[in-house]
Formats: sequence, structure tokens, C-alpha cells
Amino acid sequence: MTELSLNFGTAFEKTRAEVDRVLLSAPLLIRTYTSHLTFTHGKFVRARAVLACAMDEKGSIHNDAVVFAAAIELLHLATLVHDDIMDDAAMRRGVETLQKKFGKRRAVICGDYLLSAALKELAQVEDTDKYKDLDASDYVQQICMGELRQSENNFNYNLSMFCYLGIINRKTAALFEASYFAGAVVCEQDEKRLRLYRRLGRYTGIIFQLTDDCIDYECDAKSAGKSVQSDYEQGVITLPVIHTFHNKPELKKRAEAGELPAKELLDQVKKSGGVDFTHQTAKRYYEKASEALEALRFPRQKAEILKELLDKSYCGPGKTGIFRSDDRLNI
Repeated sequence: MTELSLNFGTAFEKTRAEVDRVLLSAPLLIRTYTSHLTFTHGKFVRARAVLACAMDEKGSIHNDAVVFAAAIELLHLATLVHDDIMDDAAMRRGVETLQKKFGKRRAVICGDYLLSAALKELAQVEDTDKYKDLDASDYVQQICMGELRQSENNFNYNLSMFCYLGIINRKTAALFEASYFAGAVVCEQDEKRLRLYRRLGRYTGIIFQLTDDCIDYECDAKSAGKSVQSDYEQGVITLPVIHTFHNKPELKKRAEAGELPAKELLDQVKKSGGVDFTHQTAKRYYEKASEALEALRFPRQKAEILKELLDKSYCGPGKTGIFRSDDRLNI
């Protein structure tokens, strides 16, 4: 990594290459497992966000943004590996998961290795003092606390919308905020603008998760590239279910008694408007994110890329944007 100024396309390809380099050059003992993960690449949504946010007025991107983008993707990959273990997931992006193919013990260790690889990647930036406000450890802690809070609320059929939004604010949205902020600190110094970047990232992450919550009720496993209709069986209570239980408390009582089959809940969520309500909630965050994006007044290319990321995070009822099919946010 020697170039200091890159265009978006070149920076994106260098990011993908760097992630593959880390996975394919791991110590031989673990390389079989990390190499398997090269087959599960998603759309590099978070990396795109890092690079777009790092663009200056001329559309140039400092190479430090490539380092940050690769580190973010490695961290995201680590959380996906661990999440697949917790969910006992068999498929990820249409490929057999690490835990399914090689076993949970090896997958746990591989996830830990990827976390350390992400931290090692961050150390490659040229001037660490310049980025002292970017506290990666804080974001990792937020993600862990969000995941733990979700786990503690498994099978909690009384989970409120307020508490649920708090969970995904950490579990999913924190890494999005980290992505936008990591790119911003490469080219921005104004505190007010940096707060807007963080807000844009946080809202986009919430939108992404809410849209993802609807996949269980709108897509089959083939189109989703993952197992669907499994959250409820795993005890994970999402917003479509929260809304349904609120409107139909008799269903909640049956769920608590273990008498509500997943197939029946699937039908009831659709009939009660749980999916539509979740999309409407995502739309409200979309409007907030759009306000933040507008307030930042980016140059055209930068604005277009970030607007595209936002638009494809919020797909709306019945739509299947490019990020929904193979980049689920299980983090």
C-alpha cells in the first residue's frame, strides 16, 4: 500500500484485495478456515461507506481509508462467524457456514483470529495520532453488548419496541457508525460535521437491520442466501413479531406456553401488519438519515454513493435491494 491518493474504484478494489490477502496469508494452521471465508464475500457495504466518507472535494481517497475499510470488513466478518455459531446457522450468503463445515470450536477460534487481524490492520495507518478520536475498541464493546443484550432477551415475548431498538442500535448500527466515522476522520476535522457523519451511519445501520428483520417474512431461503423464518425458533424476537404480539396478545400467551408454531406466526405477522409496521419504522429513520446527508452538502460523486447506500439499505415493502440477498446483518 504505497499510493496516498486513490479514486473510489481503485480504493475499493485495493480493499477487497487486502481483505483477501489477510484471509489467504493467515498462518497455515488456520488458513483452511480463513480461506473458506473468501467464498462468502458480500457487497462490502461498510467498506463502501468508509471509502465514500473519506473522499475529499476532488473525489480522492487517502490510502489510510483503505486500511480502515479492510479492518472494518474483517471485524464484520468476525462478528458474522460468531453469530453463525450462536444461531447454529448452516448457510451464509449461499455458502456453508464455517461452523457448519468445520465445527463450532474451530469457528470460535477463527472468529477470534479475525478480530485480532482487524486490530492489526488498524495499526498500519501512517499517523495514528491523527485518528485518536476513532476508538475502535468502543465500537467493538458496543457490538458485544448489543449481542449480549439480544441473547439475554431471547424468548422474551414481552420485549418492547424501545428495548429492541436499543439492541440493534448497538448490535448492528454501531459498526455502521464506525464505518462512516472512520472514513470521515480521514478527510474532515470539523466536530459538527463529524457528528453528522456518525448520525448518518447510525441511522443507516438501524434501517439496514429493520429491513433485514423483514426478510424472514418476505423472502425464501434461495433469494435470501440464508436460512429464513428461523429467528422466532431461535428465540430472537424482532420488530415484526413485537408489533404482532402487541396487537394480538393472545398470540403472545400461546408463544409463552410453547403453543405457537413458527408457520402460524409467519402468517399472523403478515396479516397483522408487522412487516409493514417495520418498514414504516425504517422509513422514519430513512428520513432522518436523509436530513443528515443533505446537511453535509457533499460534492456530487460522494453524495451519490452515500445516497445509493442509504437507498439500498431501505428497500421498502416488497422490494429486494441488492444488499438484502447476500449481506445479512447478523452482528
